[in-house]
Amino acid sequence: MGQKTQHYVQGQWQSGNGEGIPVFDSITGEHFTSTTVRGLDVASILQYGRDKGDTLRKMTFQQRGNMLKSLAMYLTKRKQAFYEISYRTGATKRDSWIDIEGGFGNLFANASLRKLFPNQTYHVEGDPIDLSGGGRFMAHHIMVPREGVAVHINAFNFPVWGMLEKCAVNWMAGMPAVVLPAPQTAYLTEAVVREIIASGILPEGSLQLISGTAKNILDTVGSQDVVTFTGSANIGRQLKNHPQLTRESVPFTMEADSLNAAILGPDAVVGTPEFDLFIKEVRNEMTTKCGQKCTAIRRIIVPQDVIDDVQAALSKQLDKVTIGDPRLKEVRMGSLVSIEPTRICKRASC
Repeated sequence: MGQKTQHYVQGQWQSGNGEGIPVFDSITGEHFTSTTVRGLDVASILQYGRDKGDTLRKMTFQQRGNMLKSLAMYLTKRKQAFYEISYRTGATKRDSWIDIEGGFGNLFANASLRKLFPNQTYHVEGDPIDLSGGGRFMAHHIMVPREGVAVHINAFNFPVWGMLEKCAVNWMAGMPAVVLPAPQTAYLTEAVVREIIASGILPEGSLQLISGTAKNILDTVGSQDVVTFTGSANIGRQLKNHPQLTRESVPFTMEADSLNAAILGPDAVVGTPEFDLFIKEVRNEMTTKCGQKCTAIRRIIVPQDVIDDVQAALSKQLDKVTIGDPRLKEVRMGSLVSIEPTRICKRASC
């Protein structure tokens, strides 16, 4: 298998060395691409972002906001191509809508924040604070872009939304990004990044893509960088305690495992709108992206005297869910992204 999911680093598209990790179509089982990060100079990639990021840092909030809006509109016009690729992940059109257009929505939302900021490169926060009698010593918060890169380590389940929800924030703040999507669905992230780069809307260096797991990514981060992580709590804790993060006091944000519950109140009995809504939402959470999302309901808590009613109603609703190839209109639920979901959860986050 010769095809590889590529990286966009240091201003060019390139493939890693070696055969890499095979990636399969979640529906057909076709081995259509592979991911490998061998041969990439991660330290140089991060430094390239820091150096090139000066252009983005010198833009005003208004310029950055309009840049995000233009990018969102550009991608929206090309969204259909992303849906076709997304089917390979096992996602239905509805599942893909959350990921793809939800991601574009993050760009639009952050673009609108420009209305809250001045047309300058920095933001003065609040009023001056008097630190001494007579105003001889005062303090004032002035917010400026950090001079590093934002390193985003993302999970497999939202290859588009996961990237853009983070990048939209740091681009608005004047900070370039290095994105590491999980290997299992990095090919969809790559497709979106190709369009972003082709658009020419972002200054060069604002976005770099490492398609896969670069285990040494944190070895050379510095005090001006930030790191975000989405994935398992176990891997997240390991990354959070990386010696370089501690040594350089690097900000680290972790979005990890969650245990969400749906709770039915005692007055929400059969026949009430609340009961029907409860059944509908539990079904949705069980079937959307096959439950492969952090907000999925994992526990259903109901009063003892309506357990049979809930089981009957939920079973009836689940019987209506057609499972199969998400490319077919009648299919409501596709497939897991892999036959090894436990290993993927760990591997997608490391």
